[in-house]
Amino acid sequence: MSSAVTQKSLSAPAIRAMKGAAPIVCLTAYTTPMARLLDGHVDLMLVGDSVGMVLYGFDSTLPVTLEMMIAHGAAVVRGARRACVVVDMPFGSYQESPAQAFRNAARVMKETGAAAVKLEGGAEMAETVRFLALRGVPVLGHVGLMPQSVNALGGFSARGRSVAEGERIALDAEAIAAAGAFAIVVEGTIEAVARAVTARIAVPTIGIGASPACDGQILVTEDMLGLPVGFTPKFVKRYAELAVDIEAAAARYAGDVRARRFPGPEHCYGLARTA
Repeated sequence: MSSAVTQKSLSAPAIRAMKGAAPIVCLTAYTTPMARLLDGHVDLMLVGDSVGMVLYGFDSTLPVTLEMMIAHGAAVVRGARRACVVVDMPFGSYQESPAQAFRNAARVMKETGAAAVKLEGGAEMAETVRFLALRGVPVLGHVGLMPQSVNALGGFSARGRSVAEGERIALDAEAIAAAGAFAIVVEGTIEAVARAVTARIAVPTIGIGASPACDGQILVTEDMLGLPVGFTPKFVKRYAELAVDIEAAAARYAGDVRARRFPGPEHCYGLARTA
């Protein structure tokens, strides 16, 4: 295992300081075992509300609850030693008011031990980001394609196709950065928009379906590993095809059980092995 895992956990300010330096490596995690596997290789682990689609079979992130995020956030923190762990605030847990956002974010921070929370939204959420940041809650912003707003946006298509929409995304990012976010996820935008946003703001951008010019990149780990839960976006690069291996292993296991090859003597307690 890499010696990096023995280092002190990366903080939100440490991630912010990586602007313009080495690219920030980010992946999602929802469980302790996965967190342990990723920790020596990533700078930031996001406990995304994508857990609802990846692990629970929901069609969107909207049904995810605060209790679910806290449970998975705590599990990931238990498996992380080096990476900065950020927990998504689920839909409905922060949009009502800055006070509601702080109340729920404080609960997430206390009950998980995470380093920060993430919330979606542009200029309309700047007051909330500022309210949280001033009260000791580091915030990772999220602009561009925002899955929690999929109904209002009319789908998952790329954003910033028009000049006006691209400028709105850039202004949203500037507002969230000025409000105190330590970094901003830029999702599902035209490449030139993400490139311009990265150049215009003083905090790191974390791209997903955005631009190689972003200060960092993130993918859903299951997508990256070839464990798709449905539609695979264009921006995903698969580094393994574990779904194929898992299905093949399950087939071999089933064959052994049905043929009574498993369990064998070596798998049984108190049964003498045959010569």
